[in-house]
Amino acid sequence: MTSFCEYTDTSPKVANWFALSEERPLFCFAGVWRPWSGIRGKEDGTHLLFAFLTTEANELVAPIHAKAMPVMLTGDEIDTWLESPTEQALALAKPFPADRMKIVLSGPREDPAGDALI
Repeated sequence: MTSFCEYTDTSPKVANWFALSEERPLFCFAGVWRPWSGIRGKEDGTHLLFAFLTTEANELVAPIHAKAMPVMLTGDEIDTWLESPTEQALALAKPFPADRMKIVLSGPREDPAGDALI
């Protein structure tokens, strides 16, 4: 993705978009696939479900959304997550360095209609 949104924990809720820079370069969320058996929609059986991992919020995210933030991956971390032994991959499940991120937008969406932020 290029950015993600967290809303303030307080009212009124305000959207805040986080990215690596104003240019919004690509990064990834760490995620997992997991088999689950049951009825999903109208289909009964075993299904693969996806979830992305979260971790404690870093110093940039915490004042806005203190509960958690996504586990973010860049560069070689992506290959480590996908190809390394579980223990080595899970070592990446930690807050992304706040000094490598910035808030690129706060408040109502300002991008032209049809342009995706993520």
